[in-house]
Amino acid sequence: MEQLTSLEICAGAGGQALGLEMAGFAHSALVELERSACETLRLNRSYWNVIEGDLRDFDGSPYQGVDLVAGGVPCPPFSKAGKQLGAGDERNLFPEAVRLVDVCRPKAVMLENVRGLLDAVFDDYRGKIERQLKKLGYVTGWRLLNASDFGVSQLRPRVVFVGIRKDFADDFSWPEPNKTDPLPVGILLHDLMKANGWRGADLWSKQADSIAPTLVGGSKKHGGPDLGPTRAKRAWATLGVDGMGLWDDAPPSDFVGMPRLTPRMTARIQGFPDDWQFCGRKSAMYRQIGNAFPPPVAKAVGASIYAALSVRQPFRVAA
Repeated sequence: MEQLTSLEICAGAGGQALGLEMAGFAHSALVELERSACETLRLNRSYWNVIEGDLRDFDGSPYQGVDLVAGGVPCPPFSKAGKQLGAGDERNLFPEAVRLVDVCRPKAVMLENVRGLLDAVFDDYRGKIERQLKKLGYVTGWRLLNASDFGVSQLRPRVVFVGIRKDFADDFSWPEPNKTDPLPVGILLHDLMKANGWRGADLWSKQADSIAPTLVGGSKKHGGPDLGPTRAKRAWATLGVDGMGLWDDAPPSDFVGMPRLTPRMTARIQGFPDDWQFCGRKSAMYRQIGNAFPPPVAKAVGASIYAALSVRQPFRVAA
C-alpha cells in the first residue's frame, strides 16, 4: 500500500505536521507565512517541501489528489482573548482552507482551532463550513479534545474539525483518550531544571505536582515571551514558576526563588520531542511553541484518519 500524503497549511513550527508524520503521513508540501517558523521546519526536516508565503496566494492545483489537507488556521478570530470577530477578522483563513479542499479534493480534511470556536456566537459560521464541505462530498464533525487526554502535561482544550469523504466516512472514529494520566510538571521538567545543578530542583519538582495551564504564545502584534495574562501567571505561580518571562537557560546552582521556564521547557510541555529545534529570537521561538498543536494530539487524530483511509486503499502487487 502506498504511503498516504498530506498538504499542511499554516504549518507554524510543525506541531501538527510532526504528529501527522508520526501517524504515517508523508507531507507533499507545508505552507507557512512566518519566516522563523519556516526556518524551524527546514532545520528539523530538510526534506520537507516548505513553501513560505501567504496562504491566500497559494495555488493548490499541483496537489490535486493529496490524501489529506490539514492545518491550524489562525485562532485570534475565535479566541476569547481577542474580540472574536470570526468571519469579520482579516486573519480568518477558514475560507482559504475550504478553497484548497475544493481544488485538491483530498480524501480527508483536518483543521484545528481554539475552544472559542464552539461558542454559540459561531454556530452559524460552523454550520456554513459544514454545508460547504458536505456539498463537496464530505461527512463532517467537530470535537473538543483535551491535550492532557493524549499524554500532554498541559490543560489545553482544542477544537478539531474533521471531514472525511463519504466513501471513507464509515471507517473513521475519533481517537480514545489515553488510559494513563500525563506527568505533572515537576516530574516532566525535573532534569531540565537541574541541568545547571540547581540545588532547589528536587524540592521544586515535588511542589509542581500538577499539569501545566495552557501555554499562550501570543501573536506577532501582541504578546512577548511570557506565560500569558494575569490569570495564567497566577496558575503558573501555584506550580512554583515565575510566568513574567522566559529564561535562556536553567537556574544556576545557587538560585533562590521561583524559576522561569526556558523555551525548551515550554516545548516539552507542548509535547515536542527534545530534538526538535526552534529558530528565531526568544519571542519568535515562544510564539511558535505556544501556538503549536501538540504533536501527540495531532498523531492521535491523524492515526484515526490514516486508519479510515487505509481500509479501502488498493494494494499494489510488486512487479
